[in-house]
Amino acid sequence: MDPRENEEAVPSDVEDEPSRVAGSEVEDGEGEDLMDNLEADYRPMEHLDRYEGDGIDDAYVDDVTEEERFAARLAAERELAERDVVEGRLTGRRRGLPAALEEELDDDERRPRRRRRLEEAQAGMDDDEELGEVEINLDEARGPIREWIAQEPVRREVSRRFARLLRTFIDDSGDAVYRQRVRDMCRENRATLEVNYLDIANTMPVVAIWLADHPREMLPILGEAAKEVALEEFAEFSNVQESVFVRIANIPLQESIRDLRHFHLNQLVRVDGVVTRRTGVYPQLQRTFYDCLKCGAVLGPYFQTGDREIKLGSCPSCEAKGPFQVNVKETVYRNYQKITLQESPGSVPAGRLPRSKEVILLHDLVDSVRPGEEIIVTGIYQHSFEAAQNARHGFPVYSVNIEANHVQKKGDQYSAAKLTDDDKAEIRALSRDPRIGERIVKSIAPSIYGHQNIKQGIALALFGGQEKHPSATHRLRGDINMLLLGDPGTAKSQFLKYIEKVAHRAVYTTGKGASAVGLTAAVHKDAITGEWTLEGGALVLADRGLCLIDEFDKMNDQDRVSIHEAMEQQSISISKAGIVTQLQARCSVIAAANPIGGRYDSSKTFSENVELTDPILSRFDILCVIKDTVDPVNDEKLAEFVVGSHARSHPDDIAAERAAEEQRGEEGGGADASTSGSDPSMLSQQMLRKYITYAKQTCRPKLQMADYDKVAQVYAELRRESSVTHGMPIAVRHLESMIRMSEARAAMHLREYVNDDDIDCAIRIMLESFVATQKLSVQKALRKKFRKFLSAKADFNGLVLLKLQECLRDARRVEAITGQQEDRDNYAVPVRQLEERCRDMDIYDLKPFFDSEAFRDAGFRLGEGGQQVLLARA
Repeated sequence: MDPRENEEAVPSDVEDEPSRVAGSEVEDGEGEDLMDNLEADYRPMEHLDRYEGDGIDDAYVDDVTEEERFAARLAAERELAERDVVEGRLTGRRRGLPAALEEELDDDERRPRRRRRLEEAQAGMDDDEELGEVEINLDEARGPIREWIAQEPVRREVSRRFARLLRTFIDDSGDAVYRQRVRDMCRENRATLEVNYLDIANTMPVVAIWLADHPREMLPILGEAAKEVALEEFAEFSNVQESVFVRIANIPLQESIRDLRHFHLNQLVRVDGVVTRRTGVYPQLQRTFYDCLKCGAVLGPYFQTGDREIKLGSCPSCEAKGPFQVNVKETVYRNYQKITLQESPGSVPAGRLPRSKEVILLHDLVDSVRPGEEIIVTGIYQHSFEAAQNARHGFPVYSVNIEANHVQKKGDQYSAAKLTDDDKAEIRALSRDPRIGERIVKSIAPSIYGHQNIKQGIALALFGGQEKHPSATHRLRGDINMLLLGDPGTAKSQFLKYIEKVAHRAVYTTGKGASAVGLTAAVHKDAITGEWTLEGGALVLADRGLCLIDEFDKMNDQDRVSIHEAMEQQSISISKAGIVTQLQARCSVIAAANPIGGRYDSSKTFSENVELTDPILSRFDILCVIKDTVDPVNDEKLAEFVVGSHARSHPDDIAAERAAEEQRGEEGGGADASTSGSDPSMLSQQMLRKYITYAKQTCRPKLQMADYDKVAQVYAELRRESSVTHGMPIAVRHLESMIRMSEARAAMHLREYVNDDDIDCAIRIMLESFVATQKLSVQKALRKKFRKFLSAKADFNGLVLLKLQECLRDARRVEAITGQQEDRDNYAVPVRQLEERCRDMDIYDLKPFFDSEAFRDAGFRLGEGGQQVLLARA
């Protein structure tokens, strides 16, 4: 029976008696004497010393044995233990262990829990699971988050959860991703562990939020946890690396450089841009110790935060104001480098100047990027104190920069290392298709109609030839240079813009907006160190890529001369401000220019149509002359293509938009994917990028000895004709150009050796470039002379279709002069006339052409009796 129920029955006079005694003593001011009348506490009190009879069973007899009592207690203890496990209760005893079994343990286990825990802590034992360490609920943060994270229990809980993520995380395919990354890191003696932010957000949402808002406090905690996991794999890892740096990748929210504001300070941000400048690597003080020169005491450590310089007040030993000297032996340094990140040219709003931010690279991130590379930086947006700016402006001004945590190159997604096994298998399967060369050319700029010769030249330039080093002092370039010269409105600039999007690395510039130093390199004085530094121009930034120059004819002659060395020797020599050096410019130059007067005049020589000099023209391997000729058939198809492209892209056309989205999803969302049509032979733009990357990284075609004779024969005949005519000047460079183009075509098929088809294709492209630069009267004679090279291994249907279109133009011209129409519904071309023109190309049987899809797709059909080719009038 509860004794509190009897207390209610105590008489009031008994209850008030002690209070009266106590009150009298308090009133005297001397307080209560506890030792006075001590025996009264043990006096008998009848009304409190008896129990009530209700509820007591006097008939109960305890006749159970000792074994039964022990079994009953054991069952009760087991039931209570199971209840604790189900309800998640944490007690001092181990989970699920009955009390009866604990009684059978030794004396060490039956010691008081507190004393046992103290002894184990002193012995350094980790008994968290047995003692049932209470987990901290991170969701219930008390006070500011920064102060909450600074508490040791919270740090331990965050570290424990992150370590559990590294040990147990499994991706969709069932692989332990991070455990394998930790093993690879330890095996390669690296100190960087890349962690996906989305994995942290899915498993630990609170930690992910804290990491984004307070990265400076969270990253050291994650690094310590990662080092613990690394030490579990390799116990001696601490002898190799002092610490592990956790690199956070794939933050969902990406900011623009011009959108960074004050509320981003001290937060984790993700920006992208182009590296325009890079300093040297400096040792930065990380943990500093000082020696007092008066008393010899060692002061420190002082940790460099980057906000301001460390200034010492006085020595704690001798209280002297100095002088102090850095203790070189105890001081710890770290690698420090600063780069300038500028907005990508395509992301700058119209009429705005590109913004830039300084990014600080520390530890193993130094020298990880080069000027010209387009990168994505994840780091801490921070401010730094600069006394020079404060003195100049007169009020507190802080410069801002980004302390990089993770750096990713944009081209890495298409690098050979990033290609999956499925991608490589698909690429090798495509290379076995004998028509893969035609499919690649057809996939180049699918939103532009026609211009097959330009697309073929661009495909060769994207794959490129092989760089050779005959000796230690001699180097032969492997990049292919290309010039597009033609009338306005022929999609020259559109081709350059397409190459900028599809190439692995490309820099786009215009001739009027580019100066000599903007193309090559400039020398500037560093505002911080005062040293003269080099800033690379467009050609330096495009190293191992492509440099696209639009409006090439609008450049000044002095600026155009500056790229002569870069186009052939692929280097830029600098001798300014005491700096004498050479910069690498190993890139292909693809330029677009307009002729004099805006239009190309076929009755004039090539030198009269263009203001470019012979030295610059001889450095181009492929020269495409684009003429805007009037052709009703071709113009009608071009109009239908353009109108259809606009109709498919109209926002109100819901069905077309849905079909475009499905196609974009199948093709990976590449550039021009929505306008690539439904031709199954075309490659998606994403697969085209992967194919080019794989070919450039793995394929090294070689030229066989038997192929040199044909190339030498063509070169000798071209030299003989160039001395008579006034077209493109032929030099030894064009002999090397044919070899480079043949190697590029072999790389398109992933072949190790160049075959006859590759040689014929290179010769045909070189001859087309040479013939197109001649007068109209000279072109026919040259085509007839080089007929065996121009028609060798060429597309049979394409050649006959070209002759058929020439016959159709002649028929229309005769009809316009005479005014007579034999058939009001159709244009008619005699088959005999077409056969006579095809005999010049050694083509005698036209039946395969009349049965081909090219004949039907062009709109032609055979008349009755097979004596005429008919084309319906528009």
